[in-house]
Amino acid sequence: MKEENNSKEEIFFEDIIKKTKTGSITLPKSLRDELFGENPDIFFKLTVPQEKDKIILDILSEEQARLLSDKLKKQKPKISKSKKQKIKSIEKKAVSLEPNWGEYFIYEFNAQSKVQPLLESAFYKFAEKPPNLEDAMGRVKYALISFLSSTKTENAKLYFSIIKFLVDVIEKFNQPNLIDWIFEKIIPNIKSKYLYELALLEMVDISLRTKRFEKAETFIFYILKNIDDYPKSEMYNIMNSFKQLVKTIRNVEKTHEIERSSKIDILLKEKLLEYGQGPEDIDYKIQIVEFLEDLNYIELAYKLAKDIQVNLPSESVRIEEVRKIVRRLHSAPITEQKDVM
Repeated sequence: MKEENNSKEEIFFEDIIKKTKTGSITLPKSLRDELFGENPDIFFKLTVPQEKDKIILDILSEEQARLLSDKLKKQKPKISKSKKQKIKSIEKKAVSLEPNWGEYFIYEFNAQSKVQPLLESAFYKFAEKPPNLEDAMGRVKYALISFLSSTKTENAKLYFSIIKFLVDVIEKFNQPNLIDWIFEKIIPNIKSKYLYELALLEMVDISLRTKRFEKAETFIFYILKNIDDYPKSEMYNIMNSFKQLVKTIRNVEKTHEIERSSKIDILLKEKLLEYGQGPEDIDYKIQIVEFLEDLNYIELAYKLAKDIQVNLPSESVRIEEVRKIVRRLHSAPITEQKDVM
């Protein structure tokens, strides 16, 4: 009994703490204040006995920590080359399952520093096995409604960043159901025409990557509708929108070896031909031909290029350029016979 009393008297601090899901163990603040005060540089020797029933932390001075570190390095067994490569592979995989902030925050907004920690915590909720979807989405929803401002542009940037974040989540953690949620809950709230269109392009991209072709068809339809909403005096913006759409589709097809659906083909062909017949500016007509060619609609591109060539005045400075395009398309592998002028 006397020994037990002496043992209790020797204890300076006693409490119950719990390991977090990420593996961290936090010392109570009262103990940190008492032991370390304002000193930021504290070193410990961590020891776990064979029984694995306790963790022992010995407080060390900086010099003691340095000496012990050198000693432990010498005692560590050498790792074979194959094992090193395996470790590197594991580390690389672990790194890939981290938030990609450079991809999410393309356009900075005022509440960015407040939104980032929420998205980071949500990311690791998605990463749990099984994923804690309710908690993760709760954090995303909180970020969506808590940091809105009176400025439409600021809000559009916030919405777009969260869309970029969720697209990454869809791909990394196989959550394709989020595609519909983004389209229904976020995209309609984007009041910037430019960011609205970029958001739809993100949806086209992830829908094709996950082979949700019917979703991609819907998003392409809305992008084309957005293009139609531009006044005809803004042909530069119209052409740029077509360019981004064609680029998005072609990039996914090349990287994932995906064939677009027949409905996507119909949507693109009809709209490109409509605009190919429209503008008087030869530069815009040539761009439409190039878009058709990029999408491998060679016959349509050839016919449009021929039409441009026929209607060009003989003295036009662009005649030779158009002839080269016609010749290039004529040599493409399609079945019908074509005469080059």
